[in-house]
Amino acid sequence: MKRLFLGLIAVALIASAFVVSTTAVMAQTKVLKMQASWPASLTLYDNFTYFAERVNKLSAGTLKIDAMPAGQVVPAFEVLDATHKKVLDGSHAWAGYWTGKNKTAILFTGGPGGTFGMDYMDVMGWFYHGGGLELYNDFYQKELKLNVVVFPILPAGPQAFGWFKKPIQTVEDMKGMKCRQTGMAGEVWQALGFTVVNMPGGEIIPSAQRGVIDCAEWVGGIEDMQLGFHNVWKYHYSPGLHENVTVGEIVINGDVWKELSPQHQEIIKSAANETFLVWWTKWQRQNADALIEMQQKHGVQILRTPTEILLVFIKKWDEIAAAEGAKNPFFKKVHDSQKAYASAVVPYKRSYFPPYSFMANYYFPVEK
Repeated sequence: MKRLFLGLIAVALIASAFVVSTTAVMAQTKVLKMQASWPASLTLYDNFTYFAERVNKLSAGTLKIDAMPAGQVVPAFEVLDATHKKVLDGSHAWAGYWTGKNKTAILFTGGPGGTFGMDYMDVMGWFYHGGGLELYNDFYQKELKLNVVVFPILPAGPQAFGWFKKPIQTVEDMKGMKCRQTGMAGEVWQALGFTVVNMPGGEIIPSAQRGVIDCAEWVGGIEDMQLGFHNVWKYHYSPGLHENVTVGEIVINGDVWKELSPQHQEIIKSAANETFLVWWTKWQRQNADALIEMQQKHGVQILRTPTEILLVFIKKWDEIAAAEGAKNPFFKKVHDSQKAYASAVVPYKRSYFPPYSFMANYYFPVEK
């Protein structure tokens, strides 16, 4: 009887220890409430949820991200201010949305023109080895006076030039067209003769069906197909230079960041970098499959953007960027930093990296 009694006490003690231990772990779990600028239906939102999953796993459940879609707490374009005010712990968005505060924001997305020929790996090199990340945080913290910390996370490109109701060959063909475009890229298009119409992605197809717009740019590939671009237009031109290395961001409130343990901070940094690479490789395959479906099932013509148009675009962007830099010192500082980094890596890659089109044309020649 005594042995049974002692056994029951031992079991009770073990159970109590388990409860205490479990309660302690639960008490140590930190949850960050973060919101995206896009709805859950977009593949861009998948980037956010993948990040949340990786943070949870890497932290063994001690740090969780409540990844909310657009509108759940604040409107899509208010997530940055909400993060600053600690209405949200963080946000998942695109710096191009903040050009109304300061046009320098567009440069941290890659910007129109694509950062002097750099590709995504080069741009990440600039962020992490060329002073770009420091400039990014200085921009938000010192120029915009926001209490936030920021990291690149979302490589949503290269993006297509756009969809058109008729073929185009020259800039003259585009003049007078009413086209959906946003931000500083919209300024370039407007300078080239477009009538630029800014509207959310969900309004593009209804507007096209009513004849309100003649052409539009959204993202390209899988995102465009999900919105139904192929149902209203059949001329799809690529590449574009307005967002060929566009990068989205993960932003965290500065006080929230300081309260995190050094280990949790490193987990967030690592998860952001992993998300950038792993999600992007998945997304590129989704885009490839989408283009095949567009052509084979929906009769879409995937056409090469005429070189003349791309050259006119990049020259006009250079003019606009120079004008902005002349009156905006921080814009010039960031732009000069990107050019300095590109001046080393872009010529190097031109020498060492085989042209992508060389091998593509050899193994997969374009049908004529």
